[in-house]
Amino acid sequence: MSFEKKILCIGAGYVGGPTMTVIADKCPQHKVTIVDINEEKIAAWQTDDLPIYEPGLLDVVKRTRGKNLFFSTDIPKEIDEADIIFVSVNTPTKTFGEGKGKASDLQYLEKTAHAIVEASNSSKIIIEKSTLPVRTAEALEKILNSNDKGIHFDVISNPEFLAEGTAIHDLENPDRVLIGSRETEEGLKARQTIVDIYKNWVSDERIIRSNVWSSELSKLVANAFLAQRISSINSISALCEHTGADVSEISRAIGADSRIGNKFLNASIGFGGSCFKKDILNLVYISESLGLTEVAEYWENVIKMNDYQEKRFVKRMLSTMFNTLANKKIVLFGFAFKANTGDTRETPAYYVAKMLLEEHANVYITDPKALKNAKIDLAEFGNRIKYVDDPYEAAKDADAVAIMTEWDLYKELDYKKIHDGMRKPAHIYDGRNILDHSKLKEIGFDTHVIGKHSDNI
Repeated sequence: MSFEKKILCIGAGYVGGPTMTVIADKCPQHKVTIVDINEEKIAAWQTDDLPIYEPGLLDVVKRTRGKNLFFSTDIPKEIDEADIIFVSVNTPTKTFGEGKGKASDLQYLEKTAHAIVEASNSSKIIIEKSTLPVRTAEALEKILNSNDKGIHFDVISNPEFLAEGTAIHDLENPDRVLIGSRETEEGLKARQTIVDIYKNWVSDERIIRSNVWSSELSKLVANAFLAQRISSINSISALCEHTGADVSEISRAIGADSRIGNKFLNASIGFGGSCFKKDILNLVYISESLGLTEVAEYWENVIKMNDYQEKRFVKRMLSTMFNTLANKKIVLFGFAFKANTGDTRETPAYYVAKMLLEEHANVYITDPKALKNAKIDLAEFGNRIKYVDDPYEAAKDADAVAIMTEWDLYKELDYKKIHDGMRKPAHIYDGRNILDHSKLKEIGFDTHVIGKHSDNI
């Protein structure tokens, strides 16, 4: 079968994988191939046990796999044959040198750019899909177009705004698709090529065209603004616990204001995931590099508030459990950073587990999708942490249960049964505010909620 375009994605992770499967599903006229250096990951994409968990993803993969969606580890071959290349490689925060702890580590991106030049024998459109610092496209262009093959590369910025747990819905029904390019004749032509791909299922009014620098910076700013809202409401939750106000009622009241809106106003133990913290730190580093000290400090405080919320959660456990957690069994219900994903990157549960261990607590973790990743993330602590699939079994003889992830499963559990099997007094800490707190108190739990005074539960 012949295809109009051969589209390649380098990187088979949480962004590249779902994005490409949806493009394949919506554009059967194009061949879509996903490559990765990780052979195990590529092999998993070709089974029903996908390397990432995302509701609805397997259904899309099954519809397209082997028809116009393919997976490979032969990266040079696929690069050479591609017309369009989406680059979705990892860009973690640097752990060394200049910008350590804040700047993005772009070594994998640069290696990918050199690999593209080496393997290519024809001009191509290169699309930044990874979250990148502003002006990265300029560096990519220098690497890509400094070749003696007589071929030209156009670099397009097309950041992804999907949310894990709802990625397939977000990709199929996006609020917007942002496509940034150079404002040259070649750049605009390349941008239109990418616009035409998305127009197979996205209305034109939802496709935002911009210059490449605005597109790159928009991704960082979007995540920073979302994280800022979470940190803002979490700062108010601390006030509520001391004053008797109810953070849920405050969220509802201010969210009813059309100028504010009601999204990302749910108080919780804090935000996690691969993007928010990394992107804010990147924004902080860029601001510092440009001498914008006050701007950098402003955004860094969003991170500090998130860290404060995690510490405050454990301190509340400590103060309400007679100022000692030593040798007490504390069970974390959930380890993924949010529901409907197995992703544990920057999950608040990691930091809570670590702080609990520092207090010499006996930590048990249960999660329907993230236990495998939890064991990897917490490997440094060895057998000091126990992992249990069944939440009822995990909670047996526990002193406290803490809700860390807003899985629907945890709303539906029989908490009377859980309470009966726990040591008394049985404590419960709802870090996601998803349970019926008055019912928990009736059962006999010593109940603690983010953003609510104990007397008002």
